[in-house]
Amino acid sequence: MRKILYFSFILLMVIGSFVFYAQGQIKKVASRKTPQNISYLIVLGAKVNGTTMSLSLLYRAQAALTYLQDNPETIVIATGGKGEGEWITEAEAIQNFLLENGIHQERILIEDQSTTTLENLTFAKDLFDVKEAVIVSNDFHLFRAIKNAQSLSIKAYPLAAKTPQTVKTKMYMREYAAILRLIVLGY
Repeated sequence: MRKILYFSFILLMVIGSFVFYAQGQIKKVASRKTPQNISYLIVLGAKVNGTTMSLSLLYRAQAALTYLQDNPETIVIATGGKGEGEWITEAEAIQNFLLENGIHQERILIEDQSTTTLENLTFAKDLFDVKEAVIVSNDFHLFRAIKNAQSLSIKAYPLAAKTPQTVKTKMYMREYAAILRLIVLGY
């Protein structure tokens, strides 16, 4: 019985330490100041319900819009393919939002085949020869997204969109698992 308690205590300490580390990295990256006038802005895709953006994707698109309005020379790459329950691609949903809010078509590039964060970045880099970019995602997601971009030799800067309260706990728990996979497997 003592061995089980001891093992349980050690396991809890390891898990607690990892969560503390991951949360610290998430907060640190999400709070970084985003530089102005970067050539590319990559908006990472997220769920679309039919043709309606999820709140997570809407918040990303709104953050991108503000940056694009403040940086008129920046080109945006809208990323994300079409998943289950999506009638349009995530990239198309982002593009539609930006067009409706005054961003000209010639400033919007589309990557509409990806289904993961790493694919968003890999395909954007390959299609448009991206070497430096601002990465837009929800605050919980930016640490891993920036690490993925750096692994592809993209000089990356975070632009944090807020995370909807309704999904915050779920998204953070999922992200802790994804960060652990990144640390262990490298992706």
